[in-house]
Amino acid sequence: MSDFLDILTHGRRFKAAVKELSLDDLRDTAAKLEKIIADREEEEKLELEANAERNARIAEILAQIENSGLSIEDLGDVTSAPKATKTKRAPRPPKYQITVDGELIQWTGQGRMPTVFKKEVDSGKSMDQFLIPGME
Repeated sequence: MSDFLDILTHGRRFKAAVKELSLDDLRDTAAKLEKIIADREEEEKLELEANAERNARIAEILAQIENSGLSIEDLGDVTSAPKATKTKRAPRPPKYQITVDGELIQWTGQGRMPTVFKKEVDSGKSMDQFLIPGME
C-alpha cells in the first residue's frame, strides 16, 4: 500500500501512472478524489465541533470548582482510575545448601537445579544430604 501512496503523492510518478487513462477516466478519478476530500473535511469539522463542546464543558466544570473554593489539586487521585497494586510475595526460604570452595550456595528446591547440586547428585549423592536442618 505504501507504493500506492508514494505514487499518489509524487507528482511525476502520479502523472506517469495515469498516463494511459482516458480523459473521462481522469475526470471520474478526480470526482472520486473530490468526494473523499469533501468527506474528510466534513469529518474534521464535526470533530472540531465535538471538541469545542467538550472544551466548553471542561471550562464550565473548572469554573464550578473554582467558585466552590476548591482546586484541581484538592481532587487528588479522584480524577484517575484506582490502580491495582500488585503485592510481591516474600522470597522462599532456602531448603538446600552446599559449600563449594568456601562459598555457601543455597537453593529453594524450586526451579532449575544449580549446577553444583546437579554434579553432586550425578556423582551418587542424595539431595537429603544437602537439606538445611529444620527445612525437611
